[in-house]
Amino acid sequence: MTFKPIETQRLLIRKFLPTDFTALYEYLSDSMVVRFEPYEPYTLAETKREAEFRSNSDEYFAVTFREDGRLIGNLYLGKRDYDCFELGFVFNRRWQGCGYATESARALVDYAFGTLRAHRVMARCNPLNYRSHKLMERLGMRREAELKKNVFFRKDSFGNPIWQDTLVYAILNEEWNRGEGSDR
Repeated sequence: MTFKPIETQRLLIRKFLPTDFTALYEYLSDSMVVRFEPYEPYTLAETKREAEFRSNSDEYFAVTFREDGRLIGNLYLGKRDYDCFELGFVFNRRWQGCGYATESARALVDYAFGTLRAHRVMARCNPLNYRSHKLMERLGMRREAELKKNVFFRKDSFGNPIWQDTLVYAILNEEWNRGEGSDR
């Protein structure tokens, strides 16, 4: 299925372009933005490769301003088993706290349930990533689990894993369509 860009009140959600690397670099190279991500800050060369990869992926979506097309963040919607999709989001620090992540994620979840016929959409985050789990709650997602020391992305200076906890949130198609728990 070909993805048709999604317009919201202030944003356009579209496929990535290889030329998005400069704006993508602005936030993927920011250690504060990626501190909860499973990767270190990107170099410019890594970001060029990542923009090329994302332009060929059906799972990554660029979030831009409708008025000028400026890239401010990205969404992830990965297909899982049993008609489940996993949602993710990363936004430029300059545009955090303005409601753009909520606005765009809401539109993409609506696309997942309406167009892709998802049964369930889930998302995960570190419990210390307060903004992330609050966004999931604004979407009407329910906290289903708190996994203790279940994953690590980095090691300490002795090579030992730095374990992290994970919160798991989800919402079902029928819950989304009834508007349960959401501020939509």
